[in-house]
Amino acid sequence: MNTAPLPPTSRRQFLKTTGKAAAAVSALAGVALPHVHAQGSDQIKIVLIGCGGRGGGAARNALSVKRGGAKLVAMADVFENRLNSSLAALKRDREAGPDVEVDDNTKFIGFEAYKHAMDQLRKGDVAIFTTPLAFRWVHFQYAIEKGINVFMEKPLTADGPSSRKMLALAEESVKKNMKVGVGLMSRHSRHMQQLHQRIQDGEIGDIMLMRGYRMQGGSGACVPKQFDRRGKDLPEVMFQISRFHSFLWLSGGCFSDFYIHHVDHLCWMKNAWPIKAQGVGGRHYKKNPEGIEYCDQNFDNYAVEYTFADGTKMYMDGRGVPGAKPVYNSWAHGTKGIAVVARANDATGPSSTYKGQNAVAENRLWQSEVAPGENDPYKNEWVALLDAIRNDKPHNEVKRGVEASIVCNMGRMSTHTGQEITFDEALNHEHDYSPNSDKITPDGPSPLTPDSEGRYPKPQPGQIGKREYVENAA
Repeated sequence: MNTAPLPPTSRRQFLKTTGKAAAAVSALAGVALPHVHAQGSDQIKIVLIGCGGRGGGAARNALSVKRGGAKLVAMADVFENRLNSSLAALKRDREAGPDVEVDDNTKFIGFEAYKHAMDQLRKGDVAIFTTPLAFRWVHFQYAIEKGINVFMEKPLTADGPSSRKMLALAEESVKKNMKVGVGLMSRHSRHMQQLHQRIQDGEIGDIMLMRGYRMQGGSGACVPKQFDRRGKDLPEVMFQISRFHSFLWLSGGCFSDFYIHHVDHLCWMKNAWPIKAQGVGGRHYKKNPEGIEYCDQNFDNYAVEYTFADGTKMYMDGRGVPGAKPVYNSWAHGTKGIAVVARANDATGPSSTYKGQNAVAENRLWQSEVAPGENDPYKNEWVALLDAIRNDKPHNEVKRGVEASIVCNMGRMSTHTGQEITFDEALNHEHDYSPNSDKITPDGPSPLTPDSEGRYPKPQPGQIGKREYVENAA
């Protein structure tokens, strides 16, 4: 695959907002899927690449779709203890355990382990990618070469070059008729699907404003390696991977990794992506009890104002401060009423609509209800993917996953620089956080180098501008 830098792309060239979309109602509940597979077998093999908590969860969700007839046959990670603990947990799981067929010969460790795992598959099988995002394009490229279907976790990119690479790879995967799911499960929430249809039908009028809030505890901060007993014996690159939420090249930081769900499902309600962003934020509690400053590259607080082409605003507020009030919800305000998009999380609902702008019981117009067994979007997304594989239906979520990632990158970059950032600037920024992700080795150099005291660059709004931002602050 050609991964040379791509020419600048404008938002208009590849962004096509969806029109009115019917709410997806599962036709699979209680119905056995036909025994059809690309290679003539009724069994779909799955491999897991990246065996952390998200990887184990994705594999468990895949194997819980009993109508899918899937088996987990191989696992890969750069940390052997992580792979072994994930495998043990999966084998103990009541739903997933019977379909786990991984042994010592199909456990692969190291930066080339993804190839060995995918080599266990045939065309039509599925590889799960749940490693840090720096390796997403590397693994996806190999899957395309082999014609393997994919489920990949969000976010997909953290910078312009990797976004452009992933968009090009997405086009290749569509040409090969690959089925690819992306872990933005909100769009598989039956509650939100129902709400989306009602918003398209004009129940709350034209959207004027949207708001998202994700206030939680800490965001994966760590102290410099030489002060952290758990990491002092790890090579630098392995230390950073073990704490990937702390480093922008591995996760996009907490803004990309955590807030992307709100960004994605609110933009879905609008059927558009914003064209620019400005934001504020800051660091407040970045020291451990001994007074040592954390190496974490995140802010404690983010507040980003997004603007759409028609002038509509979307506000995304995030906070990673233990002890502060937890808030997790999202709202859409229209000319005729208001919608609660996510009430307490992205998963279980319900969504609801209200007349006017006060979401109180006496103003409620509608509240979502779903059929038994349909309430878990993490499982719903696997039902959709496996159904598409078995029945050869179009199913490729990569382009949308990249677009949502770009919008997050735009918001994070605007906050870290103190500058307004456009979608085109985020997409076409030339600095690559990790230009050689396919060549990283356990003992080799990391794309991010600490200073002589083991500390890492952190954002400096107003001091480091948008052009030189990434080279110095990331």
